[in-house]
Parts: sequence; structure tokens; C-alpha cells
Amino acid sequence: MDQSMKKCEEIISENNSSEHDIVVSDGKKYVCDIRQVAFTLESSMITHRDTIHNKEKNYEFRSHLSRHQVTVHRNSRDFSCDKCEKKFIKKSSLFTHQKLAHKDREDFTCQKCDKKFENKSTLLKHKKIFHEVFKDYLCERCAKRFRNKRSLLLHIKSVHEGRKDFACDKSYLLFHQKSVHEACKKFTCDKCEKEFGDQSSLNRHQKTIHEGYKGYPCNECEKKFGQMPHLLSHQRTVHEGRKDYRCDKCEKKYGQKSYLLLHQRTVHEGRKDYVCDKCEQIFGSSSNLIKHQKTVHEDCKNYVCDKCEKKFVNQNILIRHQKTVHEGRKDYACEKCDKKFGQKSHLISHQRIVHEGRKDYACDKCQKKFTLKCNLLTHQKTVHDGRKDYACDNCEKKFGKKSDLLKHQRTVHEGRKDYACEKCKKVFGLKENLLRHRMTVHKD
Repeated sequence: MDQSMKKCEEIISENNSSEHDIVVSDGKKYVCDIRQVAFTLESSMITHRDTIHNKEKNYEFRSHLSRHQVTVHRNSRDFSCDKCEKKFIKKSSLFTHQKLAHKDREDFTCQKCDKKFENKSTLLKHKKIFHEVFKDYLCERCAKRFRNKRSLLLHIKSVHEGRKDFACDKSYLLFHQKSVHEACKKFTCDKCEKEFGDQSSLNRHQKTIHEGYKGYPCNECEKKFGQMPHLLSHQRTVHEGRKDYRCDKCEKKYGQKSYLLLHQRTVHEGRKDYVCDKCEQIFGSSSNLIKHQKTVHEDCKNYVCDKCEKKFVNQNILIRHQKTVHEGRKDYACEKCDKKFGQKSHLISHQRIVHEGRKDYACDKCQKKFTLKCNLLTHQKTVHDGRKDYACDNCEKKFGKKSDLLKHQRTVHEGRKDYACEKCKKVFGLKENLLRHRMTVHKD
């Protein structure tokens, strides 16, 4: 056999079954005739026999092959508990033992965040992940980063070259086929009916979404996350300002791969796969569809500002409103004119419009150009589609833009005139009327 192929070809026979012998427990009447393992169900015994004894095992990584050989074909116990000297075959079994047997002892404390751990290895892992996030090895094909060269090479070989020198032909492959290609999602959340391909994904969903678990705090801004990858992504994009994912069509960069894919799908492919079932408006992303439904059709604004009673769709927008409007915070300064903004998006729009003079969004029907994509979409919807989705609940007059509806309600039904001429003190309901007045009456 070619030793470069990482395969385990040991087939257990009756002659060496003593090495794998397991005592048959009461109530388990189906026994494997090769290994003497007992099962409650006959189907479980058949599956065991077919997968364990009748198939050659291939593994994608050398470490997986070595672990298989140590745990299955040798009676080796290499993982010792540093608290009671008990030994275990697998590292996961050692961790389970420490959690159960030594759960009240937390002797290892992180000096940077004071978080406590049951053992030294977990503490070291925590430090590497949260306090030493160095990923200096960049994959030039997908911009993913790795902590060491070996991980990068493994990634290139298995992901981009499709090589599986240690590939498993059983459980991992079957799981992949069922969950990805056969759409076999048998694990349904009893709270929102979302389906998952495996129990662990369902558990993670319920823990983070429905139970609100956020066990991964950011040590720089105290924001918390339900999953470690989300924390790492946050630190990389927000605090380090990294944008590792570049669009190969327009050179635009993104901090997350999902944002890059969304950009390519909606901007370059023009896909709009999400349709509102109430007004048939289409959207490029599910988040925009949900936002549309909440604001337009449900008017679901449950977050109220305690200072001005203005309502918002979510807490993040409320907090941003309070910071910028009531606290007057403007944390984003333009480096070209020193003008400051309360939101980063407003700063970017300002730079693009004022200093760069860019109009990147052109209407494909009349060639009119816009500086912002939202303005282009509003133009297409109101001018070319003739849509008026915003109806006044006082007079049933309809408008194409929400801002026009609010302006109508404020001036017509509330009688408000918020714009005063500083020269003659005449008041107006609309800003454009004030500007017109200035130009015609006070033009000198």
C-alpha cells in the first residue's frame, strides 16, 4: 500500500476481536458477531457492522487518521486530567470529565479579562482566540486568513484544489450529502419552525436566537455575541477596520464575505429574490424585505425615544437617534473639510457626493444618474413604475415617497410652519417654499 495515502485498512476479524471486546449490557440483545458490541436495535447493530467492519476508512487530515487509530485500534489513553491524574482516550472525554468532576474548581484566570477556566488548556485557547487574534497568512484566492502557514496550505489543498487525501467516506460524507444536497433538514425549531440539518445547529440557533445567549463579549467595546465567529468578525471589521473581501468586478471591499456575496448578487447580477407578499415589491436581501414589511405594512415600531417619543423599528436605530439628535454627538469627521457627522454612512455619502462628485447609480430606463442607490430605487419606483405605496390615513391621498407623506401630514393636517425667513419673519410649511421666497423677495 502506498504510505502517502492516509488510510486505515484494519478489518476486525474473529481472531482479533478480543482487542475490541466490550461487555454486553443487560437489555441489549443484538450483538455484533465480530466485535461483541451490544445494541438495543437490530438496525443499529447492522449499521455498526457495515460502517465499522466492512469499509476502508479514509481521512481528510492526518490528525483525524491518527486519532482514529489510537482510539479504535490501540488501547491508548494519552489525555490526563491535571487535577486527578485520570486518563482518557479522547481529548473531548477529558474535557467532559473536567466539567462534570471538577466543575466547582476554576483555578485558571485570564489576566486580561478576569474570566475563569477549569483547566490550563482552555485558558490558553481563550487567550489565543480573544487576546491574540493574529491571522497573518492570507489566502490569495478567497482572502481568508489563517494563524499559521500549515493551516493556510491545508485550506488551499482541501478547499481550492479539492484534494481530500484523508477523506472520510462514511459519516462526514453522509452528513454533508444529507444536509446540503438532499435538503434533509429534520431538526425543526419548535418556536419559529426554522429547519436545520443537524441537532447541534438547532441547539445553537435556539440558544442564541430564542434564549438570547451571548457568551462572547468584545473586550474593546463590551458588545456581546452568541457565537465566537461573530465576535471575531466584529473585531476584525469594526476595531481593526479590515476589509479582506474584494469584488473582482468593481474593486469594492467588504469586511465580511456574506456582504461581498450579497453585493455581487444584487449589484452585478441584478438579482432580487425576495418578494413582499403584500405589495409584490422585490428586494435583493431578506433583511431589506423584513425591514420593508415592518416599516410599511406592520408599522412595527416598538422602540420609543423617552425624550421626543419618536418610534423606531429596533433598538440600534433608537440608540443612534438618541446619540446624534439628543446628545449631539458627531463622531465622524471629514478629513477634507472637517465637517462632522453622527453616522459613518452619512460621512461616506458626503465624501462621495461633495468631494468626489460621484454619481454611480444610473437608471437603465432614462439614464438619469444618482449619488445614492436608495435615490435610484425611489426614482424607478415612483417615476417609471408609478407606484404610490404611502397613503395618508386622514385623507387617503397617496404618495410615492414616505418623506412626501410626512411633509403632507405636517403641513396640511397639522398646520405646521417650521421654516421662518430670518429677514422678514414670514413662516413656511416647506423648506423649498422658504428658499423660493428668499430668491424672489430678498434676492438682493
